[in-house]
Amino acid sequence: MRLKGLRSSRNVEDRRGRGGAKAGIGGLGLLIVLVIGYFAGIDVTPLLNGELGGGTAQQGAPRELSAQEQQAGEFSAKVLATTETVWTQKFASDFGRTYEPPVMVLYSGVTQSPCGGASGATGPFYCPADKKVYLDTEFFATMARQLGADGDFAAAYVIGHEVAHHVQNELGIIPQVNAARQRASEVEANALTVRLELQADCLAGVWAKAVQGRLDPGDMEEALNAARQIGDDTLQRRAGRVPQPHTFTHGTSAQRQRWFARGYDSGDPNTCDTFNAQRL
Repeated sequence: MRLKGLRSSRNVEDRRGRGGAKAGIGGLGLLIVLVIGYFAGIDVTPLLNGELGGGTAQQGAPRELSAQEQQAGEFSAKVLATTETVWTQKFASDFGRTYEPPVMVLYSGVTQSPCGGASGATGPFYCPADKKVYLDTEFFATMARQLGADGDFAAAYVIGHEVAHHVQNELGIIPQVNAARQRASEVEANALTVRLELQADCLAGVWAKAVQGRLDPGDMEEALNAARQIGDDTLQRRAGRVPQPHTFTHGTSAQRQRWFARGYDSGDPNTCDTFNAQRL
């Protein structure tokens, strides 16, 4: 993705290098546990609380950001800026509304939000309570090295997906889904969550279509591969489990690819109605 010459978003809160809590099991190992737990639906709280393996939470000292971290932060701020431009235009043209962009929180290891700790809602996530996207930039390396999702546009897709949750929140979709989930059984609630996540994939595809002039050859393949690698079925297999569809919360690899491609092909957020779709 060609970002040279683009502005960086000012809606970035960088918590990296400030100190803060770090899990005793440490570094990339912690992040891998979190990522697999989140996407595979495995409760990793005992690992994080030190109940398995004797890990403890420690307070880290303030530190200087590495060159790689600085580069990841600059990349994230520029990608976020593209989402601001796209959704400002889309809200005006498609919904007749004003778009209020989210703040992106960059953190390292563990952080806190009104939706809970990042160690409990692992990997990148969006918190509707404060309208912020939370991202540990080390996740980009994990995607490439551990999840098989390499490339800058694979990383950009993750940001586009999380911002899409903010779009859903601004449109009132997330509150409606949360209310419905409270009245539903666990299986029904999971099914609603899958539709919410697939809609976010589709909206990320709409964003990708709008920035296609910035894409390099192979970028779309990177995004589609990322969608495949973080499908519930693929991640449950990677975690050594037989895929259990009733536990899915994000959709299968094929579904995630299909809805991202649908948004990209149409460029129209109105085609992303997963809740009335008969086939996901």
